[in-house]
Amino acid sequence: MSTSYKFQWPTMFSGLRGGTRANIPSEISAGITLAALIIPLNIGYAQVAGLPPVFGLYAGIIPLVVFAIFTSSPHVVGSPDAPIAAIMGAMLIGFAPIGDPLRMQYALALALMCGLLFFMFWLFRLAFLANFLSRAVLAGFITGLGIEVLTNQIRRILGAAHSIDGSGLAAIAEHLHSAMATSVHTTGYFVELIALFESIPHANLYSVAIGLGAFLIVRLMKKYAPKAPAALLALILTTVVVAVFGLDQKGVKVLGAMPSGLPSLTLPNVPPADYLRLLPGAMAVVGITLCEALLLVRSCSRKHNTGADGNQVLFAYGMASIASGFTGSLVSGPSASRTAAMDAAGSRSQLSSLVAAGTVALVMVFFTDEMAYLPTAALAGVVASAVLNLIEVEELRELWHMRRSEFWIAVVCLLSVLVFGPLHAVIIAFLLATIDLLRRASNPRTWVLHEAPDGSHFIPEETDHAPDTSGIIIYRFGSSLYFANANIFEEEIEKLVMQAAAPVKWFVLDTQAMNDMDTTGEETLHQVLAWLAKRGVTVAVSRADPSTTALLRHYHLLEVIGENRLYPTNHHAIAAFRRETGQATPETTAE
Repeated sequence: MSTSYKFQWPTMFSGLRGGTRANIPSEISAGITLAALIIPLNIGYAQVAGLPPVFGLYAGIIPLVVFAIFTSSPHVVGSPDAPIAAIMGAMLIGFAPIGDPLRMQYALALALMCGLLFFMFWLFRLAFLANFLSRAVLAGFITGLGIEVLTNQIRRILGAAHSIDGSGLAAIAEHLHSAMATSVHTTGYFVELIALFESIPHANLYSVAIGLGAFLIVRLMKKYAPKAPAALLALILTTVVVAVFGLDQKGVKVLGAMPSGLPSLTLPNVPPADYLRLLPGAMAVVGITLCEALLLVRSCSRKHNTGADGNQVLFAYGMASIASGFTGSLVSGPSASRTAAMDAAGSRSQLSSLVAAGTVALVMVFFTDEMAYLPTAALAGVVASAVLNLIEVEELRELWHMRRSEFWIAVVCLLSVLVFGPLHAVIIAFLLATIDLLRRASNPRTWVLHEAPDGSHFIPEETDHAPDTSGIIIYRFGSSLYFANANIFEEEIEKLVMQAAAPVKWFVLDTQAMNDMDTTGEETLHQVLAWLAKRGVTVAVSRADPSTTALLRHYHLLEVIGENRLYPTNHHAIAAFRRETGQATPETTAE
C-alpha cells in the first residue's frame, strides 16, 4: 500500500524562481517578444473559435498573469492555441452562431467549466491520466485539428463575398452542405471544404495577395531571422499596405473597431442547465491541455534540469480558466511554439510572461485604433503558418515505418476529427487508447525458460516452440494477471503441461512481471493450481517481490502453493527440484 496523500496548497510564484538579477534584461526583452507573438496569434485563434478579437487579446493580460503566478514551471507559456480554439469553435456551434452575442456568454461559461474540471484533476492528482493518450492518438488528433483549422484559414485568405448566386457549383455545394449536416452529423470540416472550393471563383485577389504575403513573410523570417517577431512585422506591413492603398474599399476585410481599455469583470449569462451541456466540450479542452501541457512540462524540465509539479500546473490552468471566464477572455492552454520562442530568447522564468501581459495591456489602452485596419486575410496567413506545425506528416511517416498498428490508430483519430468533429474525436481517441492498451495487456509475451547447458543462465523460448523433456517447466508470464488475459494464462499452462514430451513433475511460475492481480486473475490461478494438483504437479513460485508475495498471501494462494515453495531465483527453484527428484546437478554459476 502507498502512503496516504497529504493535501498541500500550490506554492505561488514558484515559476519565478528560475530567474536571476543578471537575467532581468533578457526576461524583459523576451517578454516584449512574447507580446509580439501573442497579439497576432491570439486575435487569430479568437477568430478560429468564432469569437471577437478582443477575447484573444484579453487572454494575454489577466489569465497570462494568473498562470505565471500559480504555475510551477518556469518555462511553459500559458496562452490560447489552435487545438483549443478549434474545439471551442466546434462546441459553440451547437449553442449560438458566429456573431451572436450569446456565443460569447457560452464561451465564458465554457471557460468556467474548464476551470472547475482542472481543479478536480488537481485535487485528485489525476495528472497521470496524460499517460493514457499514446503518441499515435495525439499525433492523429492534433493533425486532424491542424487540417481543419488550416482549411478554415485558407477560406479566410480567399476573402470571397458571402453573397453568391445559387446556380451551378453553389447550388450543388449547398445541397451537399444540407445532406452532410443532417446525415453525417459533421460539425463542419466537410462543409468548410465545400465552401472553400465554392469560394475559389469568387476570391478577392487583393485579399489573396495580403494573406499569402503575410504567410510568406512569417515562413521566410522563421527560416532566416528566427528571433524576429515575424507575425507582428507581417501584420504591421500588411496593415500599412491596406491603409495606404485603401484596400479595405476594394473588398479586403479588416478587423474593424475594437473596444479600448483593460478587461472588466464579467459574469456569464447562461441558464444553469446549459452548463451540463457544455461539459463534453470542457472535458475535451481539459483533456487536450492535460496531455500537451504535461508533455511540454516534462520536456522543459528535462532540458533545463528543473523540477515542476504536473499537478500544480493543472491548478494554474484552472486558475487561468476561471480568470478567462470572469474577464471575457479566450481559454488558455499550452503553447509549444511560444514556449520554444521564450527559451530561444533567453527567458528562464515566468517574469517574461508578466512583462508580456503588461505590454499587451498597454496596447489595449493606447493602440486599439491602429489595429482597426488589420486585414483578416493577414491574420489568417499568420494562423495558417502556425498551424502547419500541427500537421505532423513526419510523425505519421515515422509511425508507419516503426509500428503499423499505431499508424492506423493515428489515421483513425485524424479522420474522426474531420468526419465527426473534435468533440466526438476526443471520445474516439480515448476509446482507441484504451482498446490499444487492453489489446497489448490481454495478449502479453510469455516464455518457457530452459537452463543453459553450463547452468549459468536461462534461455527464454516462445511457448509455441518450447517442448519440455526435463520434467520441470519454468514459465514466465509477461504481465499482471487480470480479467483481460486470465483466460490466456490458463489455456497456455494447460497446453504446456498436456503437450510436454515427458510427464511434468514441477511447474515454476516466474512472477517477475506479475506485479498485480485482480480477483478474476486470483480465481483463474486458483483453478490452475487445482488442475495441476490433480495431475500430481508440484507448483512453485520464483522471483516474487514483496508486494506480489503479499498479494498471493492476501488471496490465500500461498496456502495452496506453500510458503516453502517460494524461491528468490529460478536457480534456487530448479536446484530444489533436482534435490527432491534425485536428478544430477550440472556445474552452475551464480545467476
